[in-house]
Amino acid sequence: MSRFWRTQGNGPLLAAAILGMVVTFGAGWALGGATGGGEVDIAASAVHTLPAEAGSPSAGGTGVPSGLPTRTVPTTLPTGVLDAGTETTPARVSLGELPSVRKADKPPIKKFDCPKATVRVSTAAELTAALAAARPGASIALAAGVYSGGFVATRSGTARKPIYLCGTRTAVLDTGSIKGQYGLHLNGASWWRVAGFTVRHAQKGIMLDGATGVGLQDLLVEEIGDEAVHLRRNSTRNVVRGLTIGRTGLRKPKFGEGVYIGTAESNWCEITSCAQDHSDGNFVLDNQFSETSAEAVDIKEGTSSGVVAGNHFDGAGITGADSWVDVKGNGWLIVGNRGTRAPADGYQVHEIVDSFGYRNLFSGNVSVVDAAGFAIRVTKTRSGNVVRCNNQETGAAEGLTNIDCS
Repeated sequence: MSRFWRTQGNGPLLAAAILGMVVTFGAGWALGGATGGGEVDIAASAVHTLPAEAGSPSAGGTGVPSGLPTRTVPTTLPTGVLDAGTETTPARVSLGELPSVRKADKPPIKKFDCPKATVRVSTAAELTAALAAARPGASIALAAGVYSGGFVATRSGTARKPIYLCGTRTAVLDTGSIKGQYGLHLNGASWWRVAGFTVRHAQKGIMLDGATGVGLQDLLVEEIGDEAVHLRRNSTRNVVRGLTIGRTGLRKPKFGEGVYIGTAESNWCEITSCAQDHSDGNFVLDNQFSETSAEAVDIKEGTSSGVVAGNHFDGAGITGADSWVDVKGNGWLIVGNRGTRAPADGYQVHEIVDSFGYRNLFSGNVSVVDAAGFAIRVTKTRSGNVVRCNNQETGAAEGLTNIDCS
């Protein structure tokens, strides 16, 4: 932003100076369209609308599904905004506020019970039809049995009338392979409640694309090629609660996360039209993780303001990562979790993209590390991350943390 100040007065020298300025800068002003006062205001350009996305993913691929709404990128999130493949610097950058520990008690979706079924299904064909026909307030009940194939929902409920999909652990969604399909894909489908059943033998267990207000509760997700649960493409204010997750990464161990939130910066152009993935405000609560080949929870750069609380991490099966939890977003609360048998560190905070990996809070976690690293490692020490002294560790060769606790 440039400012030019007018000087009052007379005299040949002043006149010559003014003439020189006109000659030197006149062409630039004509091309740049300077405003009357000589001040260019870029604040109006600080909000960008993501370009529309096209194309459908190949089975099990990472391509962007078609037909999902575009979103406005808020300026309060700290990153250069990527628009049409070009990196820019926003006019104002905010790293947000340190979260309060009380936030863990205020998830956007409370624990729920499944209501009386409006439709009952017992075959894969019936389930496919029920998902396609679902309307706000519908309640789909799965009978015991194996439902072969990958299943997709594209219709949304509402905040007041979510759509329910419920069953017991004996109802199993099974694609038959750890390559090529998602077990359950909520593709632009918001305001769902999904509870109770099993997802098994899929490349990715449960995928949320562009989904808001989804509750995943008390599910079993196991025997998965890559990650068990993935929230991406600006999926916001969802709750993953009470899941049992295990045996992931059977296709590629480094892709075997338990819960994966957002999109790696290297995939932004493919998934979110070269903009950061604002999968913000998601909660991961009271889940059991074991035999994940990569991190139990992987929080990607570009995400913010979520909560990971009350989970149990067993890192004995991790071969494709070096911590239970990786935090690369901003303003996340990591509170009241318990971890055992870490691969190296218990928790790690990274800055992968400039100004991300900042102002995350660790409080009241119990870490039985039994490994060579820290319980909590913050790789960029001057990043506003806070480790409370109420975190506990045993068996961490380097101690609780590499920054001062408070």
